[in-house]
Amino acid sequence: MQAASTKTAIQAVQQFGADIQAQIGRVVVGKTEIVELLLVALLCEGHVLLEDVPGTGKTTLARALARTLDCEFRRMQFTPDVLPTDVTGLSYFNQKLADFVFRPGPIFAQIVLADEINRATPRTQSALLEAMQERTVTLDGETRPLPRPFLVLATQNPIELEGTFPLPEAQLDRFLLKLSLGYPTAEEEDSILLRHGNADPLAEMQPIVRADELHALQRAVAHVAVSDVVRQYLVALVRATRTSDDLELGASPRGSLALYRASQAYAALNGRPFVLPDDVKRLAVPALAHRLVLQPEARLRSRSTATIVQHIVERVPVPVE
Repeated sequence: MQAASTKTAIQAVQQFGADIQAQIGRVVVGKTEIVELLLVALLCEGHVLLEDVPGTGKTTLARALARTLDCEFRRMQFTPDVLPTDVTGLSYFNQKLADFVFRPGPIFAQIVLADEINRATPRTQSALLEAMQERTVTLDGETRPLPRPFLVLATQNPIELEGTFPLPEAQLDRFLLKLSLGYPTAEEEDSILLRHGNADPLAEMQPIVRADELHALQRAVAHVAVSDVVRQYLVALVRATRTSDDLELGASPRGSLALYRASQAYAALNGRPFVLPDDVKRLAVPALAHRLVLQPEARLRSRSTATIVQHIVERVPVPVE
């Protein structure tokens, strides 16, 4: 009986993924793998960092995902003059009530788009730390819970561009996945011109999943089985980042948990109630690379954390039955 219930729940997750992919595909051309990874994060209630040059569709993708969900959505445009209270909210004195009243900021939403997050100063960026980890906001000595589900979709420009501030390691570690869209192919760019040239398909999107339905799917994903050998393989991958000569800082235990949960969601989206080593391998780079810090020598050799993680994946033995 329990096996049948699990199978039904996994089928619901897989159907959810197909429906969202089809809906977003009306707006975003191509990028099916990126959308699938966004769904992985959504099912884990994990945050996503989208990094690429301006104009590649980061904000459009984030807004398209938000439109498919019947959840409260807020957008924050980060600039150097944005203050922490512009994010979290503040208490002001209401003369009619003769008392202080709390005015919640845009962080008090279920889906939050933090657009160009690395254009804000480090002080403002730090206002997100508690919200992203504890799902609470503490102001004036009072801790206020955030609505659930709670997901931060942040976009950023490459740090080489003018007017950007690098995100601190503590904040990067709070993102479940870091993704890059890249430029479209010639065929995809032609389709973009045809689809967006005379209309805005984003305005025509309608929600297809309610918040309570999303909660049920997230609970189903949490019960996807991870065998002992797969779990030990995952741990071996993460621990290998801490002993690499090219890395000054390896992945934290939070990174291990992120890779574990993401693998469960990825397996469920592919219709399986169990995780395979291939699931872990597929998610290792987007789940771990942004948490690592390069040694100065590796930086001088133009190495990247993504290539180092990929090398570790190729080097660590894969368990087989």
